[in-house]
Amino acid sequence: MDTPVPPRAPAPGPRRRDRHGRGMRGPVAPPQVPLALSRAEAFADLVQDSVERLERHWPQLADIDFLVLEVPRLDGATDGWSDEPVPLGGTVPAGEGKRARVVVYRRPVEIRTKGRDERAALVHEVVVEQVADLLGLTPETVDPRYGED
Repeated sequence: MDTPVPPRAPAPGPRRRDRHGRGMRGPVAPPQVPLALSRAEAFADLVQDSVERLERHWPQLADIDFLVLEVPRLDGATDGWSDEPVPLGGTVPAGEGKRARVVVYRRPVEIRTKGRDERAALVHEVVVEQVADLLGLTPETVDPRYGED
């Protein structure tokens, strides 16, 4: 005896809703919310906030470029190990046709801090120290609240 074969089900089309009927998932947070920022973008925002805070009293900072680099380049160490501490920032004085630069190194600062507030304080401290070095002033002159945090 021949048994009838049941008809084949139609091929499934594109899914428009998830299996529980709640719709497709969207992003966890909208792009304008800080959760959507990467760690590098959040760090760059901390540096920018610090610079804007200082520019109110030091308009000549508009002629300085502020950069964020991942890690410093350690020249001179043949085996990669050195007794020198890892710098948190650095300066490059103005040259022929080049603007002065202040560099903040993201990874060394992140390693030394635990939370966002502590990181923001250390970033501001590094920016103040580097600006003071570039301008030939003391950090307390650049920011009277330096060292209070």
